[in-house]
Formats: sequence, structure tokens, C-alpha cells
Amino acid sequence: MSEPNHYEKLGLKQDATFDQIQEARNRLATQYNGDSQHLNMVEEAYDAILMERLRMRQEGKIKVPEGIKFAERLSQPPQKQNQSPKMQSPSWLEKLRDRPSPKDILLPGGLFLSLSGLSVVYPTVGAQLLQVVLMVGVCLSIYFIRRKEQNFSRAILITGAGLIVGLVVGGLLANLLISPLNQINIQAEQFSTVVTFVVLWLVSSFLR
Repeated sequence: MSEPNHYEKLGLKQDATFDQIQEARNRLATQYNGDSQHLNMVEEAYDAILMERLRMRQEGKIKVPEGIKFAERLSQPPQKQNQSPKMQSPSWLEKLRDRPSPKDILLPGGLFLSLSGLSVVYPTVGAQLLQVVLMVGVCLSIYFIRRKEQNFSRAILITGAGLIVGLVVGGLLANLLISPLNQINIQAEQFSTVVTFVVLWLVSSFLR
């Protein structure tokens, strides 16, 4: 047990309730306001009584009201806030998606951008030149995928799929935008080729 003088310092009996202990401590703190020596004595007695009550509580000797804030509760870590679950991509998409470095994005992007410029720089570009430029783009896509995956057949497969998707999507978009394209002197074949280069850049950079 704590020494009786701790209770005596607060003018209490050993069976005092927590409310009585709290009230006595506040009353004496007001009474000795400005007197650091007596204030320290009151605080030391108050802390000693609380720690003794805490020890007795842990040993099951007394029951303490839930509203009492002991030191053990003050040391508890803050509760973790509930975090909303992050949206995750499907597993099949995660297997196909690559996370390239900036260099692996910018280098192919610059080359495909240059090929796109060659495709539209001349309003009357011939079909043969478009085919040549498109073939160069296909070779670039195969090269970048092959360098990344170390699998030539897979590079051809991915590039072939990208080529088909690009030509189909580009053709559909060109038919929808035929009037605006005519106003800026771009042929449907040129626009379709540019769309194909965009698709090839995407598959060569972000697929595996």
C-alpha cells in the first residue's frame, strides 16, 4: 500500500473515491496557486495515489470506474484510421501490364512521333511511302518488345495484334472524322497510320 501520508497530504482517507481524490487535488491546487513547493507536494501525492490504485486494479484487488484516465491509457498508441481499400486491377491485366522506365517510354514515343510526322507532313503522300513508314514502325515495335521480353515470337505476336487494332480503330475514326480531316488536308490513310503508331507505341511500352 502507499504510505498513508499521501492521503493525508490531500486531506483524505484511504478509502476515498476517485471523485473525492480529484476534488481534493483541484481544491488544493487552487489553494496553493503560486506556491510551487506545495503544488509539487500535492501533485506528487496525487500521482502516488493514482499509481497505487492502478497497481491494485491490475492485481484485481479493486475495481476502478472506466472514466478514470490512468497512465497506461495515456500511453496507448492512437487507433489506426480505417482506410478505404484501394482499387486493384484484375490479375490478368496485371500480368499483361508492364511498368517501364521513363527512358523506355520516351525513346519509343519519340521514334513513333517522328514516323507519325512523316506520315502527315506531305498532304499528297503516296501509298508506297505510307507502307514503308508503317513497316518501319512495325519493326521498331518488334525490336522494343524483343529487347524487353527476350522473346522474338512474343514480340511478333504483340506487334501483330497492335497493328490490327491500330488499323481497325484508325479506319473507323477516319470515317467518323472525314470532314475535319479534309479541312486540314489529311487523308484517311494518313490518319489511320498515325493511330496505328500510337497503338504500337502503347503495346511496345506498356505490355509484356
